[in-house]
Amino acid sequence: MKLGLFGMPLHPPTRPAAETYEEDADKVIHADELGFDEVWFGEHMSCTTEPIAAPLMFMAALLHRTKNIRFGTGVIALPNHHPAVVAAEVAQFDHMSRGRLMFGIGPGGLASDMELFNVLDGAYRTDRMMESIDTILQMWRQDPPYNIEGKHWNIKLSQTVMPELGVGFIPKPFQLPHPPIMMTAMSPFSDSVKTAGQRGWSPMSANFCPEYVIASHWKKYQEGCELAGRKANGDNWRVARNIVIARSDSEARDRVMDPSGSNYYYFEYLWKVLLAVNYTAVMKADPKQPDAEVTVEQLIDSMVIYGSPKTVTEKLLSFRERTGPFGALLMASMDGSGANRAREWESMTLLAREVMPKVREALGR
Repeated sequence: MKLGLFGMPLHPPTRPAAETYEEDADKVIHADELGFDEVWFGEHMSCTTEPIAAPLMFMAALLHRTKNIRFGTGVIALPNHHPAVVAAEVAQFDHMSRGRLMFGIGPGGLASDMELFNVLDGAYRTDRMMESIDTILQMWRQDPPYNIEGKHWNIKLSQTVMPELGVGFIPKPFQLPHPPIMMTAMSPFSDSVKTAGQRGWSPMSANFCPEYVIASHWKKYQEGCELAGRKANGDNWRVARNIVIARSDSEARDRVMDPSGSNYYYFEYLWKVLLAVNYTAVMKADPKQPDAEVTVEQLIDSMVIYGSPKTVTEKLLSFRERTGPFGALLMASMDGSGANRAREWESMTLLAREVMPKVREALGR
C-alpha cells in the first residue's frame, strides 16, 4: 500500500499566507524524508482559509527541495480554466519534475469558486469538466493544426503554425501518452468514481466522508470498470483519512477532541461550510440524522482514525476490510498552529515508521 499526504490545505484565515505556505512546504519535505510516496494539493481561488490558488506553482517550488515524492493536483478544477492553458501548464510541470506528476481533475468543490466562475449549476459544471479533459487529451495526442469544436470551448490553431520553428505546438507531457489521471469523489455513490472506472482513471475518496460513503465509492468504481469490460483493481484507488497518532489511545483522543486542535477546527469549519450550501449529506454517518443534532465530536468519531500506533494499525486494516481494497492511504494534512505542528509531525512519523510497515506486512500475509 502506498502512503501519501493530502492537503486542501486548510488554515485559519487569520494566519499570514506566507507563513502557511512555508509550513505546508516543510510538511512535504518531512513527508519525503519519511518515505511518503506522494503528496496532493487542492486548488481554491476565493478562500483565504484554503489558500493555494495554483497547486502546480506551489509544487514546482518543492521539486528541488525533495528527492522522491510524487506530486498530484487534488484537483485542478477544469470548468474554471481554458483547456489549452491546463494542457500547456501540466505538460510543463511534468517535464520539470521528470514525470513525478499525477494529474488530478474535478469539477471543483468550493461554492465561492463556482460562483466566481459562473458554474454553480452541477450538470453544467460536470459537462464543462468532461469536455475540458477530452480536449486536453486530444491536444496531447496530435500535432497542429488544431480544430477542436466543443460546446464550451473552440480550439483553433492553424494559420500561425510554423513547424520548422516549433511555433503553434501545444506541448506534450513528459509521461506519454499523459500523466496518470485521477478524479476525486466525496458524494455517496459518486458518479465521478464510476466515470473514473469507465475511462481507466484512478479514483480518490475524500477524507471528510464517513465509512459508508467510502464503501459506496468502491461499488461505483466496480460498476464503471464492468461497463468498460475490465475487472476493478483497488491498487490505484486512493482513500484519504484524518489520522491522529500518539503513544497512547488516551493521548490521541485528547488531541483529536481538543477544541484548539487542528482536527477539531477542520471538522467544525467544514461542517459550517457544507451546512451553508445545504450539502451536509457528504459528512453524516447517518444521512437521516437532522443537521441540528450533529456535533463536531460525532463527525470526528466517524471520520478520524486515531489512537496509538497499534490501535491505528488495527483500525486501518478493519476499515479497509469493510470499505474495499484501496491501494493508497492519504493522510489529510491539518493546520500547524501552536502545539498542532508537533502533533502533526509526530502523527506523520509514527504513521510512516510504525503503522504502515505493520499494515503492509498484514496485507502481504
